Amino acid sequence: MRFLRQSGDAVISRRSTLGLLLAVVVSASVAGCSGCRRGDAGAAPKAESVYERIMRTGKIRAAYITYPPAVIKDTTTGKMTGTFVETLQQIADNLELELEWTEEVGWGAQIEGLAADRYDIVGSPVWANPTRGKLTTMSKPVYYSGVGAYVRKDDSRFDASITAINSPDVRIVTIDGETGDLIARTQFSKAKRISLPQLTDISRLFLEVSTRKADVLFAEPFYGYKFLETNPGSVKNVAADQPIRVLGNCYMFKKSEPQLKHMLDVAIEDLQNSGFVDRVIKDYEPFPNTFYRVAQPIRIVE
Repeated sequence: MRFLRQSGDAVISRRSTLGLLLAVVVSASVAGCSGCRRGDAGAAPKAESVYERIMRTGKIRAAYITYPPAVIKDTTTGKMTGTFVETLQQIADNLELELEWTEEVGWGAQIEGLAADRYDIVGSPVWANPTRGKLTTMSKPVYYSGVGAYVRKDDSRFDASITAINSPDVRIVTIDGETGDLIARTQFSKAKRISLPQLTDISRLFLEVSTRKADVLFAEPFYGYKFLETNPGSVKNVAADQPIRVLGNCYMFKKSEPQLKHMLDVAIEDLQNSGFVDRVIKDYEPFPNTFYRVAQPIRIVE
């Protein structure tokens, strides 16, 4: 009987131990799962996209740089006009959104402000180039610009070929962060560069060349035309027949914003197809074909 009692006690003891171990395992599992749930609940919420913020607030906050004829600001009244201003306003109206012009920002600081969410979009035209393509999201082009190479009227060094610009004896004047600076660095790297601050007016580039402080500048024909209005016979475009580059004028916003891009692209295409963009360009174009229109992706069959 003693043996049986001892055996029975041992069986009971083993059963108690197994039960205790099972309880510990279950408790640990429950605690672990509870910890997982707490971790999920305590995780940082997903960051709001720019598109979501615009939809939530009902407002597009746009930064800009004064760049006629796309963005013109009346210094007395503060009123904004221009091809890009009127196009973006019409986009906002069609989307039933408010448009707020927030701050003027330099060429090189535009991407910083987007990344910091100081504004939702750069509402002045931004030329599509590889650097901006890597660091931002860009809309489809509203229209295109050809980039000319302007030199002094009496400078014949580049008449035969603009490749002569790529020489240590040539001085190219540029604005920091602007596409002309990128062209100078990548296409004419042997030339000397004279860099001006970000918010420098484009007309200053022409003054630097016409007063012999520099030899070459890169700009749209619109600016050459405006400068020659008041300074006839001072400069010439040695790339008039074949622009240095043809670049799309786009709206720029934060990287990884596919839904915002889709919304704006559809809105821009709608204004192009309706003739709105063409009418706005004509209102500000000093002579025909200053800007290149986007070709319509259709063909009428007769």
